[in-house]
Amino acid sequence: MHLWLRGLVALVFSAIVGLAAAAKAQAAEDWPTRPVRLILTLGAGSGTDIGARLLADRLAQRWGQPVIVDNRPGGDGLVAINAFVTAHDDHVLLCTPSSSFTAHPFLHDNLPYKPDDLVPIARISNTLIAISVPASMNVASFGDLIALARTEPGKLDWAGVTGAHEFVFSGWLKRMDINMVEVPYRNPVDAANDLAQDRVQVFSSALAIVRPQIEAGKIKLLAMANTVRAPSEPDVPTLGEAGYPSLTLDGLVGLFGPPGMPIELRERITADIRAVADSTVADRLALTGQIMNIGGPEEFAKSVKEQRAEVAAFAAELGIKPLTGN
Repeated sequence: MHLWLRGLVALVFSAIVGLAAAAKAQAAEDWPTRPVRLILTLGAGSGTDIGARLLADRLAQRWGQPVIVDNRPGGDGLVAINAFVTAHDDHVLLCTPSSSFTAHPFLHDNLPYKPDDLVPIARISNTLIAISVPASMNVASFGDLIALARTEPGKLDWAGVTGAHEFVFSGWLKRMDINMVEVPYRNPVDAANDLAQDRVQVFSSALAIVRPQIEAGKIKLLAMANTVRAPSEPDVPTLGEAGYPSLTLDGLVGLFGPPGMPIELRERITADIRAVADSTVADRLALTGQIMNIGGPEEFAKSVKEQRAEVAAFAAELGIKPLTGN
């Protein structure tokens, strides 16, 4: 091939690449062109729901399009995830804690989605995860609780909100040969009410779920599962500080898009969230037991990947393999 022809080919190729990049940038700039729907794995009134509605109102004003919050609770998050995956629509996004699905391969056979179907867009917040007991219970720390469980095997009942932390906590009890009986609940608020009445003795949940009973003096906090202390509960240690670092797990709440959503659009959505997430949003999230912690698509993807690896490593240590068909 003559040098001039090679140069022409290179020039044409560069032009095509440039036009494609420009088209992607323009598409990101033009989005949304119609109403946006946020599908949630949790019900109305949850911390994720409140945060989503706060942002939806502000984003609707910024985008000039309605932003609709669509609650699809149930089925360990599978109801919402299936609705999102089958939509095949870049105007339908999933808003969920990552803990809703990172343990799925070890809990469910024949999942209706693949991990690559959930493309991280933006981390919005960290859910504060609490370990709580009845106020009447004679323990002052998580260490005291474990000592009591060893003294009275099988006499303590515990409940957890379905997801990664329930999986990790259950596996940790098995690893440590601690005999507590898990009591399943469809509604975590019912578990909090039973905890207040000492019908169950331990509850692993979002801080927001138990806060009303804490304020009523019926429940006390022993520890937080997060990497940092809860700003609203500065005297309550993390499980890591209490000497149980393997139980540390941050709740990552964020937005996910469908496969093929370009990075330019995901970064644009993150930038818009940053622009509308003012101190009022941060304060309201704090009241629901969350810490506003906005992160872009690459940072969020890294955090989700680390959580998946943490859950998988715990499962491997316990000899739990992914279920067939996933």
